[in-house]
Amino acid sequence: MKFFFIFSLACAAAVLAQTPSVETAAVLQAEHDGCVAYLRGDAGKIANFLTDDYTLTDSKGEISTAAEDIEDARSGRVHYDVFENYDMTVRLYASHTAIVTGKTKIKGNAQGKPIDIIVQFTDTFVKQSGRWRLAAGHISRLKD
Repeated sequence: MKFFFIFSLACAAAVLAQTPSVETAAVLQAEHDGCVAYLRGDAGKIANFLTDDYTLTDSKGEISTAAEDIEDARSGRVHYDVFENYDMTVRLYASHTAIVTGKTKIKGNAQGKPIDIIVQFTDTFVKQSGRWRLAAGHISRLKD
């Protein structure tokens, strides 16, 4: 009987130990899917990726919203040739909040002006209806 109790505890510990890595993978997948949506200019997928009250603050202190990002994609005002994240770290809080930090390489054009930058980012994700969505972001341009 003692063996089964210890075995049960070991199995439960193994399952609990896997949960953060499973959630971390899900957050990173959501981050990846968001990058693909921006790269392809897919307004519908961007809308699903972002929370309705999403905001992005840039290094100049300017704030953009989900509605603006969706309209940029829909109208073609912004086009990306490269939009990829790397050097990412995920921190999970409870089962519904995650912070992702990393870097993003962005190349394309915005309103006819070329973009070719690397930014450091901090993204805050929340889990809504079983999926990870981006609620807030902050980017700072890195020096060339």
